[in-house]
Amino acid sequence: MRKLVITAALMALPFTAFGASYTIDPGHTYPHFKISHLGFSTMIGRFNKSEGKMTFDEAKGTGSVEITIDANSVDTGHEKRDKHLRSPDFLNTAEFPTITFKSTKASIKGGKGTVDGNITIMGVTKPITLNVTHMKCGVHPFNKKNVCGFDATAKLKRSEFGVKYGLPAIGDDMELIFEVEAVKN
Repeated sequence: MRKLVITAALMALPFTAFGASYTIDPGHTYPHFKISHLGFSTMIGRFNKSEGKMTFDEAKGTGSVEITIDANSVDTGHEKRDKHLRSPDFLNTAEFPTITFKSTKASIKGGKGTVDGNITIMGVTKPITLNVTHMKCGVHPFNKKNVCGFDATAKLKRSEFGVKYGLPAIGDDMELIFEVEAVKN
């Protein structure tokens, strides 16, 4: 898996066109992934550094989000494997430091919905759908700031983005999971 910077734009409209504007809280945003490891187990990894912004209009169920994930921050709990994931075999973080997602359409109602968009990994752009399993906006009970957060998943085939090392032993199907919190500007 190569450098991973994910820019996720949850909805199709520009950030200033609708809804409240938020800044992603990197201390409470956890992009991670799951992939089969030789068919024996599921390897789970995360990216420790992320940033971004989002908007959300709760009444309309629309908005946008951009999340940038530092691929060099990949962390599977195994330093040798993490170094290999940063290499040209997988994420090639020296050449491809980011993965971006930009939405084209979104529908979020009652804390659930979908966000369609385009994800770019290693210079290859493909459409994907984020399935939002939970979204909530409100006042944070401790810092009293307005916060929106969401959990979303997407599935993709890493080979479609040029990440082919170890196929088919290391899984081609990858699940991306986003746990995001953002503070109102």
